[in-house]
Amino acid sequence: MQEAIEVVVVEDDPTVREAVGAYLRANGYAVSSFGDGVSARTALRDTVPDVVIVDRMLPGISGDELCRDLRSFSDVPIMLLTALGQVEDRIEGFEFGVDDYLAKPFSLRELLMRVGALVRRSQVTQAAVGEVRAGVFAIDPLRRRVWVRGEEIALTGREYDLLHFLVRNQGRPLGREEILREAWGWSFGEASTVTVHVRRLREKIEEDPRDPVHLRTEWGVGYRFSAEGDRS
Repeated sequence: MQEAIEVVVVEDDPTVREAVGAYLRANGYAVSSFGDGVSARTALRDTVPDVVIVDRMLPGISGDELCRDLRSFSDVPIMLLTALGQVEDRIEGFEFGVDDYLAKPFSLRELLMRVGALVRRSQVTQAAVGEVRAGVFAIDPLRRRVWVRGEEIALTGREYDLLHFLVRNQGRPLGREEILREAWGWSFGEASTVTVHVRRLREKIEEDPRDPVHLRTEWGVGYRFSAEGDRS
């Protein structure tokens, strides 16, 4: 029998916390719930769930701080629940490493679909995968690990999916909408999300992120990736 997918829910509103937990359990997930960031942070040091759902406004430590701390030692997919719906607020969430967000009030059905999408993206479904080598990059799709110039780098789940997509399509100009659709499986979304993740990825793979040679901007189109490095 296949083990249930484990989800950690961190939400200080007991009504929301109980509703989310009950709905996910009714759909086959194993759920652990916490009402504050401090207890959740302690627990997450000792457990490795499949998805973490975090409310942005938490007592003790904020959801932002919890996500930053979690991202420092884990690449578990993180969904941020926020009452703030402005584009700038959503971008800020991606800056500190979340993989998806959901603005309150939200539909439990939509939350379920988004959790499922995060799980699918984090699992390797290919029957046979081998290490991918391209220039200074080496990717192990089975373990979702990446090396640049021989040094392993830590990527979030969304950053990994972006880099893997870029490597598979190196040399070809890629639009932001195509990246949203093909790399992350989004049928809709903010193009600015791609911009944020490109900037974060450059900070990890480029020797000088201000003068990138691997992940270059194609003005009016999007981005073009070169594994060898390109200054033209």
